[in-house]
Formats: sequence, structure tokens, C-alpha cells
Amino acid sequence: MGGKNKQRTKGNMRPSSSGRAAELLAKERGTVPGFIGFGTSQSDLGYVPAVQGAEEIDSLVDADFRMVLRKLSKRDITTKLKAMQEFGTMCKEREAEVVKGVLPYWPRIYCKISLDHDRRVREATQQSFEQLILKVKKHLAPYLKSIMGYWLIAQCDVYSPAASAAKVAFEKAFPSSKQPEALAFCKDEILNILQDHLLKETPDTLSDPQTVPEEEREAKFFRILTCSLLALKKLLSMLPKKEMRSVEEKLMSLLSQNKFWKYGKHSIPQVRSAFFELASAFCQYLPELVKAEAPRVCPAVLLSIDDSDAVVCPALWEAALYALATIEDCWSHVNARKGVLPKLWTVLREGGRGLATVIYPNLLPFISKVPPGIAEPKLDYFRTFFSSIIQGLSSERAVSSPSESSAIITAFMECLRFVMLQKTGEEDEQRQIHQMLIYDQLIPLTDAVLKEPRLQNGPLFYQIAETLSSWEAKAGLSSDDGTDETFQKLLSNFWDCLLKMCVLHVDTLDADERSLLAISGMLEILQNPKSATKPNNRKSLIIRFTDEDESERNAENGKFSEVKNNSDSEIQAEQQHSLPLRKEPLENLVCNLAELSIVYVNEQKSEQHLKFLSALLNSFSSKRVFHVLLEQGNGASCTHAKSQEKIKAHNENPSIQFLHLNLITWLKEDWRKDTHFLVDILYSVLNCCNSSDERKIILDDLTKMDLKWIILLQIIQKACSSTTKLSLISDWLKGDTLGERLVMLADDLCHLGLKPIVASSESSSSERWTLLSLVLSQHIKNESLIGETFVERIIDKLQAALSKARDLSEAGNTEPSVSFICDVASSFFSSVKGCLLMPSSEDLLFTIFQLCAQRQDATHLTDLLIFKLKHTWMSGVNSLVHQLRSMQKQSTFLHKSALWVKNQIQSSSLDVKSLQVLTSAVSDLLSKLLEAEGLTGYFVGAYVEHVTPNKTEWEKLHESLSTEWMHKPLLEGRLSMNCEHLGLYVKLCGATKLPSHLCTSALLSKMVLFMLENGIVHGYDDAERKKIDNIIAELLYSLQWIEELENPPYLLLEYLHMLEEMHITYEKFSTLSNTTNLQQTIFDRSEEHGRLWSLTMAKVIREGNAGSCGMKQLFKTSEGFLPLTEGRLHTLQCLSSFLTEEEKKELVFDCVAKLMTCMQTELSSTDEAFGCLSVLNSCLNDRSIDCDHLLPGILKIIISWKNDNEDSFLFSCNLKETSAQLLGFNIEMIRFLPLLLKYSSAPLADSEWDFIMCSMLAWLETTSENHSLYHVPLVQIFACASCDLASALSAYFEAAAPETIENLPVNLISEWKEFFSEGVHNLLLPLLVKVTGEIKNASESAFQNSVLTSLGEALTYISKDQLLNHKLPAKFVAGQKTNLPDKLQTLLNTLSPLLLFRARPVQISVYHMLYKLMPELPKFDDEDLKSYGDEEEESALPPPAALMSVLATQELLLENILECIPVGEFAVIQPLSDEFCLVLGYLLTWKLTLTFFKAASSQLRVLYSQYLRRTRSLNKLLYHLFRLMPENPIFSGPTSEVPNKDTKTFFTEELNLDVKGTGLLSSQIPHLACSVYHITLKDLPAMVRLWWNSCEKRVFNVVDKFTSKYVSSVLSSQEIASVQTSTQLFNGMTVKARSAAREVIATYSVDDIFIELIIQLPSNYPLGSITVESGKRVGVAVQQWRNWMLQLSTYLTHQNGSIMEGLSLWKNNVDKRFEGVEDCMICFSVIHGSNYSLPKKACRTCKKKFHSACLYKWFTSSNKSTCPLCRETFF
Repeated sequence: MGGKNKQRTKGNMRPSSSGRAAELLAKERGTVPGFIGFGTSQSDLGYVPAVQGAEEIDSLVDADFRMVLRKLSKRDITTKLKAMQEFGTMCKEREAEVVKGVLPYWPRIYCKISLDHDRRVREATQQSFEQLILKVKKHLAPYLKSIMGYWLIAQCDVYSPAASAAKVAFEKAFPSSKQPEALAFCKDEILNILQDHLLKETPDTLSDPQTVPEEEREAKFFRILTCSLLALKKLLSMLPKKEMRSVEEKLMSLLSQNKFWKYGKHSIPQVRSAFFELASAFCQYLPELVKAEAPRVCPAVLLSIDDSDAVVCPALWEAALYALATIEDCWSHVNARKGVLPKLWTVLREGGRGLATVIYPNLLPFISKVPPGIAEPKLDYFRTFFSSIIQGLSSERAVSSPSESSAIITAFMECLRFVMLQKTGEEDEQRQIHQMLIYDQLIPLTDAVLKEPRLQNGPLFYQIAETLSSWEAKAGLSSDDGTDETFQKLLSNFWDCLLKMCVLHVDTLDADERSLLAISGMLEILQNPKSATKPNNRKSLIIRFTDEDESERNAENGKFSEVKNNSDSEIQAEQQHSLPLRKEPLENLVCNLAELSIVYVNEQKSEQHLKFLSALLNSFSSKRVFHVLLEQGNGASCTHAKSQEKIKAHNENPSIQFLHLNLITWLKEDWRKDTHFLVDILYSVLNCCNSSDERKIILDDLTKMDLKWIILLQIIQKACSSTTKLSLISDWLKGDTLGERLVMLADDLCHLGLKPIVASSESSSSERWTLLSLVLSQHIKNESLIGETFVERIIDKLQAALSKARDLSEAGNTEPSVSFICDVASSFFSSVKGCLLMPSSEDLLFTIFQLCAQRQDATHLTDLLIFKLKHTWMSGVNSLVHQLRSMQKQSTFLHKSALWVKNQIQSSSLDVKSLQVLTSAVSDLLSKLLEAEGLTGYFVGAYVEHVTPNKTEWEKLHESLSTEWMHKPLLEGRLSMNCEHLGLYVKLCGATKLPSHLCTSALLSKMVLFMLENGIVHGYDDAERKKIDNIIAELLYSLQWIEELENPPYLLLEYLHMLEEMHITYEKFSTLSNTTNLQQTIFDRSEEHGRLWSLTMAKVIREGNAGSCGMKQLFKTSEGFLPLTEGRLHTLQCLSSFLTEEEKKELVFDCVAKLMTCMQTELSSTDEAFGCLSVLNSCLNDRSIDCDHLLPGILKIIISWKNDNEDSFLFSCNLKETSAQLLGFNIEMIRFLPLLLKYSSAPLADSEWDFIMCSMLAWLETTSENHSLYHVPLVQIFACASCDLASALSAYFEAAAPETIENLPVNLISEWKEFFSEGVHNLLLPLLVKVTGEIKNASESAFQNSVLTSLGEALTYISKDQLLNHKLPAKFVAGQKTNLPDKLQTLLNTLSPLLLFRARPVQISVYHMLYKLMPELPKFDDEDLKSYGDEEEESALPPPAALMSVLATQELLLENILECIPVGEFAVIQPLSDEFCLVLGYLLTWKLTLTFFKAASSQLRVLYSQYLRRTRSLNKLLYHLFRLMPENPIFSGPTSEVPNKDTKTFFTEELNLDVKGTGLLSSQIPHLACSVYHITLKDLPAMVRLWWNSCEKRVFNVVDKFTSKYVSSVLSSQEIASVQTSTQLFNGMTVKARSAAREVIATYSVDDIFIELIIQLPSNYPLGSITVESGKRVGVAVQQWRNWMLQLSTYLTHQNGSIMEGLSLWKNNVDKRFEGVEDCMICFSVIHGSNYSLPKKACRTCKKKFHSACLYKWFTSSNKSTCPLCRETFF
């Protein structure tokens, strides 16, 4: 086709396409008259006939068809293939009339394309032709003659899919009855075409030599040759008989051609094969013609007999046999002795060259057709023939292929029998031939087969047996011609030779074991040919012989399968069992061989002879044989002879005598590895016994002897595999002797497993286990092999052993023992019906279940063993349930296991893994129970019932949960308590074992969920439901307990994870069942017990989203709660947030009314003021009711209590002796006051304010005085509440709006600031120092964190002045350099180390306090700066020493934690861990340092930055930050601003560091790290840039990518914004900013000079360098201008500050220049780039001035002390 990518002519928009061209031509038909299509050869004129008027004909064809037909004449294969498929589809879919239009053009196309080289095209052609036929039907008739020849060739295509498609088309066209007629109709045309192909065509005439490669041409030619030969054969086979005469004449000319006969020698096998097939057809259908052509046919076929091609061979041999059968004088046309037979011998000697299965079945018919004249002398002829076959059998190819060797042996035996039946004239010659066949052929063949293991399983022995049977039949029939004598002689010769040959094999010490085995096998087959199954049950041809010489051909079969016999009818090989003529010689032979063998056994201890003897006895166990054996064994010593006499006296039976004299001795020999053949001998002996009693006595005696166990095992195994053998020993199996012996065996084995084993005994123990398993689980006719009682005793032993294995698991290697018991039990449970009705087997099952339900650490069993054990007990449970259902009997296994499980979960000895193992074992048990018993679930229900604890047990389980949970709810005010027995918090029981309540609730919940999932809750009766609700309630109680713990240990988190994995969740339960009753259950418990039950109730209501109607049912009426008990109080507190406004109001009114009537003496009891205040506080806590007007009234009530009974108020007192009730009461009052401040709208009176503030101070004093009692829970909560009240007041006054202030009493604010606030902080700041000093490690006493939190929160309100006027004791550090006043230094020295404190609240509050001080500190260094003035070296000044020493400590610790994490990888830090506190302190210290840095002047900054550079602290910080900042710093918390489109990141959102830590703790470190990085980039850009440029490449890229993506945009916009909003005014300079372009434009003008500078920020600002470009400039020299630009660029790059600061510096420099100050001649700048000094150091010679820092650098780098300008020595 046209090249798609070539340059095209102008205007030609599309590439060329032959398909489209054809379409165009089709459309414009008629414009080109007589258009001729393009063919592929010169002779072919496409599809349109080039005759006048073609256009008229052309118009008959449908346009689409015309299109397709044109495509079919293309050369491209794909085009042809697609076109042909399209043609087929069109034939199928178009109307018949349209398709008929194509018929005139079809024959030419078909004839050409059906021979196409591509096989897919040929196949498609035939398929399309089928569619065409189906459409046009009989209208094809006129075109048949032109098509038929090619159609027939197509049916013989060598590509079978194409051939079968053509056949299908042919069958669709003609029914089978009409097919011969159709062929006869076209026979002349067919023959013409075939003859042309066979005689005239060449590769070059069939294909165009110019376009088709030679290889392809030849391939096509050879294919067409083959197909034509086969087509001719097909034609002959299908033509009617009457047509044969006319065909014969036509074919005469073909057969007369030499070219035709040469095809028999053609180089291509397919052609040769087709030729021979055709030759067969000629013989079959045209015998007369063949006889006429005999001189050509016979040599062509018979002289090719050695063709060894697999394709040719079958056809060749068929042709040879047809030729021999058809042409009587066949042999006269060939030289048999020179031409045919030598080739045949060669083929036979080579074993058929891999084609034995094809060639050898033809040998018998072939030799039967060899005339006597050629087969002379007969003796030599037959010797050569059979020897060649034997030689061929020994070829490697024949030996290694069973099918080949079988074919050879079968042919040999067939021919042998045939020759034996031949009658030759002379008797003498016949005798010689018979002798030669036996001595020289049959016996050597047998010998060869016996020696070659690969041939031993072949058909030879069966063939011999069959042959003998036929000879014996002949010998048994008396006849006149002496045939019977001949055959009798023949038989006796055979037996003599066979005996000699067998003796040769046996009579040698190193006899080959396989040969001996083969001999015994042969003898067994000869004795009983029917019993042994034939090796290959292929359908084989049965050969029957006649006495005639000439055999007639059976034409139908194509093989000589039958040669008729007129003297005797058919002789069958299968005769009755007793073969009279064979019995005696065979038995003689066996006796001889047995005699030989026993001699070798006795004298030489020959093992192979003993095995041979065993095999002989197996088939021939007669008394005669045993007799021979006894006689031969007689030549023994005198004593032996005596014992022999003794045995003979007892037993007349020679077999028993043999047993006692020989067999037992052999059985006792320990060295024997293999004993199964001895057991076979034993069975042969038993077979010869007279009665079953005799047998039992023998076997019992053997059992009592100390024989190896494997012998007993083999005896029983052999009996199980054969019923005859079983009948011989069944009495013994059931007997006591064997039973007792097996029980002893079980006992021994179980004990053996518990001792450390010797390696050698392992293999023998496995045999013993197999024996046990066999006798337990092998059942015959539903009865056990051994007695039932013995079975039970053995099972008892196994169970006892397993129990011991569980206890002794550390002691020895129990694995093999347990594994074996497992196997035995498993097969016992699964195969024995009713096995589990024995108590012992239920115990065994229970023990195995126990092993599976415990952790492997405890049982020391491997995974494989556990898997085995699990499989065992599950199969056991299966059997158990099936038996229980049929027997209606209670199971001890289920009862025992349930009690054991219950004990396990209540014993507090489980960790998560153990619980998991136990739970999964119980789940497996339940599912197995359910699976086995169907859906009733009776057993499952009963099992759950057994495991569930009763009420007292549940109470005990509740006690296993420590009271540590109370801390959080008490602190948060969700529960209020005033009882004594809170005592100290109990720490969680050892962190390795789970509390038993958790285990019990988890396991039972799993069981309950299982029941619900499978719908096993019987009848939904109330009792059943209640039990289930109880269990789920207990689970929720457990979960609530974990939730209330502040820092649950890892063990509990693991437990929660396990519950999730097992789907033991409330959600799952609520989807399976209605939870109304459950909520009621929990509510009742809450009302009764309060505490954790109340919290559980709140959680359930929250999760269940119970609406107010559900609440109503639970709540009933508020009066129902009075009188208040602890349970009711807690219930109300937890319900308060779920009540409606009306219900809440009602509750509040009730409480206020109750408060008014409270007895003064009973204030602190639950049912009085304490309870009512608690409920009130809970109701007010979440602001959803409008009762502000009541609050001042409540305050008045409290003040009245104070006036009447001040002792109830714990003001400034020691709490050591105070009752818990009083503490609780005070806590509730303190909690009420912040709520009053928050919600009360009515103004308070002066006295009321006084009460509030004085009370607060008094309570704080109490808090401060009692800090040693913070370990007491209520004291701790009292302290927290007091500090929270101080915080609330501070916040109230700090945030008071002007209108609020107007309503306050006149001097209140000033009183607060001057007196109360100071009083608060003078108490709290020392308290913080005191408490943190006492607690060295906050994590150990985590509950005190709560005090620190409240205390820290209160201290964040401290003002800067109050901090500076602190009352802390002085604290100084020796050797600390400082410019700070003592008081300030003390404060720093006291607070800074607290940044290292391991408690977040302390760190945050200290940070807030120090943050207020930081801006105050640099001024003290500023005053000291003058002393640094002109020192020559580069000076450095440290930031506050107290902070720096803390930083140094943190750096060391942090290095250890983070050094292993690569820079750029995010290190996740667990909230509130030690690492968290360390990293938090480190980042806060840096935040303070950077705040301090920012507050310093630019000169000081230089000194500080020098210090940071020297200590490399900043570098360390930056490396750490890139480990602490997340790769994707997206902010997920609540944002303060109006939401906009931009993504919120930690860089765009402000970090809120509050002491109480309301935010997400997990994101706090990442956010803080980002915040520190942001500030560092903003305030120390030059130092960060310096660090970045020194980083290695990977880190460099990480930093650049991260900063560009997340930080640069934020910083650039802030920088631009700060320029835009800057209030800094420059004289003579204006600064503008363009935010979109990230540009700052500065214009500087003085007198006539005008300069414009454009400062461009890079995309990775501030890492990349800022570019300074020039705008307009007037009145400045170019050089000067360049200098200034360079200076500005330097300032912006190297100074740690903002752009405005850089510009300011540059302006000063330029101003100084205009003022007349000269540049320093080293840096060419007036103001020094980093320390901002002026040039002061002057040279005495040239009077030039330099910066001292520049000079210092000059001198150190040049190693000279000369002036840079005049080179004189600088003084």
C-alpha cells in the first residue's frame, strides 16, 4: 500500500488505499467499459471475464460483492483473509437472489484460492463456501464440474481444520446417499485436474516465480501433490461400483507413467505416504488393473519395506499386505532373498526403529504369505526371523518403551505359535524346527526378559501361558497323525528347558533379586493365568490359527486377524483352573526351586533367596512343597534333629513343623530390616493349617514371643487388605493375648514420650504408634478389630499421657509423643462410630481441647502440632454431637470444658494472646457444635450457660478492675464524690495480665454474638434476653473502664485491638439485636450503683442516639430520684446533658428549692447541699437552659451558709484531718463560682464580689499549704478547682468588656490588679517551683499532672511586672556570664530548667511566662555592647546563658533519639511520652531564643548569630526540624478565619499553645516544628541559607522542595505585606511592593541623583538569593552604581533580617557616602555588612580607614600585617 508518511502531492489530503480505490471503481461502474480485474499471474484475469459486454454482466453483481471479489484477487494475505470472512458473512446475511449473482464468478476464484499457500485463507474459503451453499442450494449445480476437482482436493487438505470445513460444506451440499452420484457426475473433470497435478504441474507453474519465494513455491507444490494423491484415493473409495470400469481406462494412462511410480521414492514423506495409501486403494477397488500393473506395483511397495518414516510406515505396510493378498504371483516380480527379506531382517534387528507398534502387528500376516520356495531352507529362515526379533527387542528404544516391547513380544509369540502349527513334509525337519524354537528362541527370550527389569511387566508370561494352554489342548486330543505326541514332546522339552533356565537363575549366591521376583511372578501366571491381571488392558486382536498354509484375507479389517482351522474348533486359552497337564511339571519345578532356595537360606543366609521362597509359597502353599523344604532343612546338628523329632511328634502338618523349625527363627532375627515377606510365609503356613483353633494357637504363641512390633503390624495390615487373610486370623484378633499385649504397648509408648528419647528408638516407636492407630480405627463390618474393652483401656492410657504432657512440657521432648497420640486419636474419632460414648474417649477429647486453648508458650507445642491437635478435637466434637443427638445423653466433655474455660477467664492469669487463643478455641467449638447439631443450637446455649458467672462471681470480677478510672471523671466534674474509701488510687494490676473482668466479658460477648449471628436465641424469652443483655452490659462496662483511664497501658490497647479484630463491638451487637432492654438494664445498674455504670449509661445513650422519648422511659420523673443516693446522683449527672430544656429547668428548680431548705449541719451529705450543688453544676456545665436569674440567689444561699457555719468552708486550713464529705462539698462550691461568673447576667453586689475574691484567695492558701497531700484524690481535685477558679477570675477581668466594667463596683478592677491578682501569683509561682522540685519525674505520678495543669493555666495570666517583682529565692549559677540584674537572672535560672520538666503543662506555662520576658532581655546586652566596640576578632555574644544551658542539655538528649532517622523522614512521636516532652521543650526553647533574637537590635543580632554559628546549634535545629516536620503539613484542626479556597497548612495557621491542651496532641509537635522553621526562616534567613548551601545533595533537594512548596509563598507574601504596611519612613527613599510579581521597588533621590532599585524574591525564598536589578538612574557613575547594587544584594543575602532592614542599612551606607565618609578599601562599603560598623582603623602612612573586622580578616588570610593599600606595616 502507499507509504503513510511520505511527502504527498499538494491537495492530496489522504494516503493511498487499494481498498478505497476499489470502492471508487465500484461506484463509477460503466465509465470504464470492459474493466479487467488485476490477478496475481499473467494468465489470471481477475474475476471479471474480459469479453465484450462485460459491463452488462458486471452489473448483475451486487456492488458490495463486487468490492469483496476484487479484494479476493489481492496478493496480501490479511486482505484476502478479511475479504473471505466478509464474503462468508455477506452470503449468510444477504437475500438468495443477490448471492446467486456471484455464482458465475465463484468457480474461478474458488479454484485458485482453495489452493492458497496460507492455511487460514484455505480454512476461511471452505467456511465461506459452506455459507454460499446454504444460501444458493441447488443453483450451484451448473458450476459443479468446474469446482468439484478442487473441492475434493480441499477435503484432503493436510491442514485438518481446512479439510474438515471442506467436508462439512460437501455434506451440506449432498446427503451421504447422493455423494457417490455427485462424484460420478464430475469424475472426468476431477480426473483431468488430478492427472494434471500429478503429471504436468511444477512448483513454477502453480505459483508465480517472480513474486513467490522458491521455498514457498515448493511447499505449495508438495502439498498439492499429497492432496491430489489422497483425493484420487478418496474418489476411488466413494465412486459407485458401476463407474469403476470407465475410471479404469482413464487411470491406465496415469499408471503407465514412470513419473507416477517415482512418487514411492519421493523425498517428502507426506507424498510417499499418500502414494502408498493410493496403492492400497488401487488393490482394494481396482484389483484387475493392479494385477496388470504387477511388475510396477510389487517392486514399488515391497522394496520400500525398510522405510522408517513414521508418516509413511502405516500406509506402506497396509499397501504391502494388500499387494501380497491381491497379486498372487507377487513374489515373482521381486528378488525376495536379495531385495525384500534382508531389508525386513534389518528392520526387525533394529526393533522397528521406534515404529514397532505399527510394524510388528503386520508380521504374522506377512510371513503367512511368504511362499515355501522363498522360505527355504526353513530352519535357517525361521532362525533368522526369530533371532532378528529377539535382537530387535534388546535395542534400547524397544526396552525403554513398554508399548514397543509389548508389540514385539506379542508378534514373536503369534509367529511362534503359527510356525509350530505349520506342517512341513518331513517329520525330522519339523522336530528340528520345534527344538530350535524352544531351545534357541523361546527360552532365550524368556531368559532375556527375566534379566531386564523393564520387560518383566510385559505380556510375555501371559503369552507363554496362553501358548501352553493351546499346546496342552493339542496334546490332550488324540489324533491319527501323531499331533498329540508331537505336542506332548514339545511340552516336556519346554518344561525341561524352563527348569534348567530357572535353576541357572536361582542356583547362585548373588542371584539377582528382581530376576527371582520375575521368576516367581512368571510361575504364578503359569499356574493361574486368570488371577493375575494383564498389564495393559488395550483392545488387542485375538489371533486364531488354522492348519492351512494359505490364509485368506479378511478384507473388511485390513489386517489378517483370523486364519481358519478345520481340524478343531476354537481353542481358548482360558481353561478351567486345574490344568491337568500343567500341574505336575509346574509343581516339580516349584519344588526344585524351593529346595535350592532353602539350601541357600540355611547355609548362606541369603536374603534374596528367602524373599524368593516367600513369593513361591505365596502362590504354591501346598503340603508337598513344605515337605520338600523340611527334608532339605534336615541336614542339621544332632540337638536340632532331636527338637525336630519332638515337633514332628506334636504336629504332623509339615507347614507347622516348618514354622517352628525355620520361620520363627527368621522372625526373631533382629538384624532384619524388611520382614513383610516373612509375614507372607506365615500366611502360607496358616493357609495349610487344618482348623482355625490351630491357627489361633500359632498366632497366640507368636504374640507371646518377644517379636518385633512391626511383624504384628504387618500381620494385621495384610489381613485388613484381604478378606481371605482376615478370615485366617480373626479369632486371634479378638482374643485376649493380643489385647493385653496392645494395652501394655500403649502404656510403654506413652511413658516413652515423656522421657528424653534416644534417636534410634524413634523409627520403631512410629511403627508402634501405627499399630495402635490401626487397631483402634480400623473397623470391619462395624466391629473393631480387637475387643471393645481393650479399645477403652488403650484410650485411657493415651488420655493420661496427654495430661502429663501438658504438665511436663518443659521436661522432655514431648513432641513426637503428642504428635503420635494426635494421629491415633484423630483417626479413632473420625473412623469409629460411637467411639465418644466411652468416658475415656471424652476425657481424651477434653485434654486435647485444653492443649489447644492455651498459649504455645505455656504448652511448648509447635504450630504444626497445635494444628494437628485442633483438627483432632474438632473431628472428635463432630462425632460426639452426632452420637449425643442419637443417644439423648449428657456429655461430660462439654460440661468439663465449660467449667475449665470459666475458671481460666476468672483467674486473672491471661494476657491478650492467651485470651485470643482461648476465645478462638471456644469459637471453633461453638461453630463445630452448631454445624454438627443443625440450627437448634441447644448445645451452644447450654455451653454459654455453663460459662456465664453468677451474680456474686460478677461482683468479684468488678473488684478486679482498679479504681484508677475515677481520676478523669472526678477531675472533669462528670461525677462528684464525697466518700472516704476512695483512699489512694490502686495502680493497674501488673501490666502483663488482663483483669479477669475484661477476659470474662470479652469471651462471653464473643459467644453471645455467635449465638445472635446464627439466630440461636430460643423463643426470645425474657430470661434468655436478660442473660444476653447482662453480658453485653458487662462488656460495655469493661470498655468504659478502659476509656476512663488517662494513659491506658499497652496491654489494654492491645485488648481493644483484639476486640475490634474479633468484631466484638457495641455497633455489631446493635445491628444484630434490639438494644432497648440493654439500655434499661444499664440504666437500672446506674441508678443502683452509680459510678462507672453511670458513665457507661451516658456512653450507650450517646452512641445509640436515644431520642428524648427513649430518655423519658429511662428518666421516668425527676421526683423518682429523690432522696438522692450516690447511684442516683451519678445517674443524674451523666443524664444531664441528654435532658430537654424543660426537664433540666425542672431539675434545677427542684435542686434550688432543696438548697433553700438544707440543714446547716448536713450540708456536705449526698442527699443535702452537696448532691444538689453537684446536679446544678452538671446542668449548668453545658449551657442549654435559661436560669441565670437563679444564680445570684444560689450565691446568696452559699454566703448565708458561710455566715452561719464558716467551719464548713475550708479557708486557709490544713486538710490532713478534713473529712471527704467536707472536701466534696467545698469542691462543688468552688466549681459553682466560675459558672456563676460565666452565665450570670445580673450584676453582683460589692459584698458578693468580696466573698468570691476572698474565698478564692483563702482556698488558694489552703491549696498552697497542703501540697504534700496532693496524692489524696479529693485534695488534688480541691487544688485543681481552686486554681481553675483563679484562672476564671483572671480571664474574667482580662477580657471584661467596657459595658461590663461599668456595671462592676468602682474600685473592683484596681483591687484585683493591685491586691488579689498579686496575691494569687505570689502564692502560685512559688507553689509551681515547689511542686516541680518535689516531683522529679512527672510521668511516675501522672495523676499530679492535673494539679500542674490547673496551676500552669492560672500562671499564664501573670503579668510581666508581677514576674519581674517575684518573691522567689535567689538562684545563681557559678561561672555564668550575664548582663542581667539579679532578680531577672534568678527568675531565668529558676524557670528555664523547667522547660526540661517531663510534663507538658509545666513546659507550656513556663514558656508563656518566659515569652513575656524575652523582649526585655536584649537591652541589657545593648548597654554592654560598647565594650565590644573595636575588638579585632569577630565577636560573638551568647543569648541568655540559662536558656543556652537548657538548649545544650536538650541537644544531647535529642541527638540520641533522632540521629538514626534520615533527614527528610518524618519521625512520629507518641503524645505525652518522654520523647514528646523532650522535643516539646527543645522547640519551645528555640521559640523563646528566636523571640529574643527578634527583639534585639541589628548589631546585637550579628553577635548572637556568630555565637549560634560557632556552637552549630542552628544547624542541629534545622536537621532536627526536617525530621519533625511532616512531609505533607496539612492542617486538619478548626481554623479561625473565614474558610477560603487555599489549603490550610501548619505554616498558614497560627499555633495555639494552651496549657490544658485542648487541641490534637498528635499534631502539636509537627505544628510546633513548622512554626519554629517558619520563624527561623523569617528571622535568620542568612544563616539558614548558609546551612542549606553546605548540605549534602539529598538533604539540599529535600529542603529546597519542602520550602518552595509550603513555606516560600507564605514568607514572600508576609514580606511583601510587611513592606506595604510598613510605617518606617525614610528620608529621601520611598518603597513600594508588588505582591503578584513578588517585587519590592525602592526609589532613592538626593539632590540631582535619582536611583530606582527592583528587588525580586526567588520562588524558594529565602533560600535562593534575592536578585537586585536596576531601574532608572540619574547622576550616578556606572562603577559606583554597580558597587551599590552589589552592596544591597550582599546586605539582603547576608543580614539576618527583613527586606526593610536591608534597605535601611543600604540607605545609611549611601547617605554616609554622600556625607563624605569614605569606603573601607577592603569591602568597598561604608557600613560593614554584618556588624554595621563604620571604617575607623586608619593607616598611619596613607591615612585610609578600614573596618576592624575587615582588617582582621585581611591579616589572618594573608598572614601579613601590612596595609592593604600602601603595603606599609600597619600599627
